[in-house]
Amino acid sequence: MAQPGDRRGVAFAAIVVVIAAVGIYLTMWPDTPDQAEPDSQAGRTAGPAVASSTPLATASAAPFDVYSYLPMTKEQLAAAADLAERFTAAYGTFRYDEDPAAYADRVKVYTTPGLANTLTRTITSAGTVQQNRDDQVVSTATARLKEIRQIEKSSVVFLITATRQVAAKSGPKHVSEEYAVTVSQSASDWRIYDILPASAGQKGDETG
Repeated sequence: MAQPGDRRGVAFAAIVVVIAAVGIYLTMWPDTPDQAEPDSQAGRTAGPAVASSTPLATASAAPFDVYSYLPMTKEQLAAAADLAERFTAAYGTFRYDEDPAAYADRVKVYTTPGLANTLTRTITSAGTVQQNRDDQVVSTATARLKEIRQIEKSSVVFLITATRQVAAKSGPKHVSEEYAVTVSQSASDWRIYDILPASAGQKGDETG
């Protein structure tokens, strides 16, 4: 009786014979029309690949709702943008002969407590107040949304353009400024969390 090792050797030898036979068969088989290259094409090199003129991204007739991919509703985003515009306009509207504390109160109704404290210190600082009084500055501002810079689950950073008409002893001015305004969600309401020059950038409300 053949041992298991002998049987494995015989099986392996049979497989080798079959593979060799298939190889010989394939080498003897004539080229098919698809495989054979016409003599007229011999020696020619392939030309450069021609890029397709079909765009990779094409317009689709199917409706696309971008708000379904955002972490907030269309109404929430609109409310946050409106708050950012109103706050920026209030921030840029002041006059030299009003009480600085009244100006600070008018601005901080839009903000978080932390930002309210920061703005109050800036608005009521002796240097700022005296500079505005010396030049008799009267500033009236409007604001509009330019773009959305960043959206998080509970905050949005808007790029807001503020346009100020300034009357002063030193002469009238037309001032255009851009701010990165972070609006943070507080319960069911929104508050201004931060305001910086647009060029400085912002990370948004990291506590949200």
